[in-house]
Amino acid sequence: MNDPRFPELPQSHINTLKEYGEIESFPEETVVFELGQLRYDFFVVLEGGIAIINPNNDKKVVVTHGKNEFSGDSGMLSDRGAQFRAIAKAGSKLIRVSPTKLKEAIAQHSNLSDILLNAFLQRQDAILNEFVGGIKLVGSGNSKEAYAIRDFMDKNYIWYNFLDVDKSSEANDLLKGFDLSNKDLPLMICNGGQLHMKPSLDEVARFSGVLMDFEDKVFDLLVIGAGPSGLAASVYAASEGLSVVTIDSNSPGGQAGKSSKIENYLGFPTGISGRDLANRAYVQAQKFGCNISIPHRAEKIEHTGTHFVLSATNGKVIKAKSLMAATGANYRQLPIDNINKYEGSGVYYSATGMNASACKSELVGVVGGGNSAGQAALFLADYAKEVHVVLRGGDLGSKMSDYLVQRIVAAPNIHVQLNSEVTELHGDHHLESLVLENSDGEKTEMNITNLFTFIGAKPCTEWLVGIVATDEKGFVCTGPGIDEEELYMCDIYTKRKPQSLETSIPGFFAVGDVRKGSVKRVASAVGEGSMAVSQVHQFLGELKAIETSLEA
Repeated sequence: MNDPRFPELPQSHINTLKEYGEIESFPEETVVFELGQLRYDFFVVLEGGIAIINPNNDKKVVVTHGKNEFSGDSGMLSDRGAQFRAIAKAGSKLIRVSPTKLKEAIAQHSNLSDILLNAFLQRQDAILNEFVGGIKLVGSGNSKEAYAIRDFMDKNYIWYNFLDVDKSSEANDLLKGFDLSNKDLPLMICNGGQLHMKPSLDEVARFSGVLMDFEDKVFDLLVIGAGPSGLAASVYAASEGLSVVTIDSNSPGGQAGKSSKIENYLGFPTGISGRDLANRAYVQAQKFGCNISIPHRAEKIEHTGTHFVLSATNGKVIKAKSLMAATGANYRQLPIDNINKYEGSGVYYSATGMNASACKSELVGVVGGGNSAGQAALFLADYAKEVHVVLRGGDLGSKMSDYLVQRIVAAPNIHVQLNSEVTELHGDHHLESLVLENSDGEKTEMNITNLFTFIGAKPCTEWLVGIVATDEKGFVCTGPGIDEEELYMCDIYTKRKPQSLETSIPGFFAVGDVRKGSVKRVASAVGEGSMAVSQVHQFLGELKAIETSLEA
């Protein structure tokens, strides 16, 4: 049976790819791309083969691509570095296709796209789950800074190997070898051997290629936020021929990316993790030519009269005719004085595979009564000795889907603490215990070492203060019901009211959790993101008509 990660291309697809690339012959053994190389080329084997070398052992071949097979993975759709070294065998003949031309081919040829993307995604899964390698990160398992980098790399599907100085002799040997100490941690060692002490997330993104560069032009649409609504808008807008840039401050997925398993999303009867759903949408948007760059945080917006200018972190300035706010909401901190001390070291805001090993045979707490809390409790129950779901109210089913409630009640190692709150956190370097207080004022200390909180979503709209109309909680107002005195009166709004997903400024849209009145579910967020694109089209048509009349 053929391995789906390494399919052979039919001759028709090979003929198509010849139109996008150049045929090259290699009379001698030649390195065609290096480990860590950014913007490396895609190759199809016509004769001979390409050996993919194990990054930890130069003499070991992971796989050899034979005749009609191809190199590459989904990182080629962004600017990520090559995760292996590739060597063309002596006497090989290959089609070389640049990343830009490859994206064109994928966007224009559906059948070819299906084969390539399916193989790319499966290769990515194999790299992350079956191989030890990638970027080395040296740090303490109890370090908040190291956790932030690990969390960022995990959610952005960056291949890395964490070496814990508290447990790993290899980590300590590396520090000695480089004449460094714990004060230099976290330490990142890139595939090319470059050292980066205490790197920022921006630097991690730049070195790994997640942070993209793109043209300096006026795009049709800028989507701010890569959660389900932003990614849906990106996919639909790019697939309909609009030029699109999407940015996010951390990783694809938003709140949904923190869900360990979504089982009530249409079309996935066995469920899918929010992280995997977001990654597939991330690849899908890039397939249609959307430029996605992470991490960029919106800082300031200006309107020139013909387009918007957004100033983002990293010094990036992005110009677009229309904007879509899809920045979602973040879970609030528990109101405990010393909580900052334990964030990333016992207190977390998402439950992913990275957290699971730390919970093995431990007592775990989950605070919250929504679906994300329920999904996290069930996921963690497979690893933890006990999971305690902490709820301020007296009814687990008031905000949680019934299927989750039933499973939680049936799980032998999940205990629901109703009418209770976490009031104290204790531990020297990592969370060691906490205090629960019930509505009668009774306090109980529990040896909970990992606490996951999913409470009170706060809209991410700090960057919109004084720009568009918001409600008293900061959620963005949209639609024809916006008070007339809050509208930005111009040619368009003198002729019509805002469309259903349009804000108080024409051409500025809001979708998903950031929007007032939105339903906090993945399906509704995806629906809003896709629906908003038709409204973007209407606005762009109006804008073009105004520009034409001014030229006349």
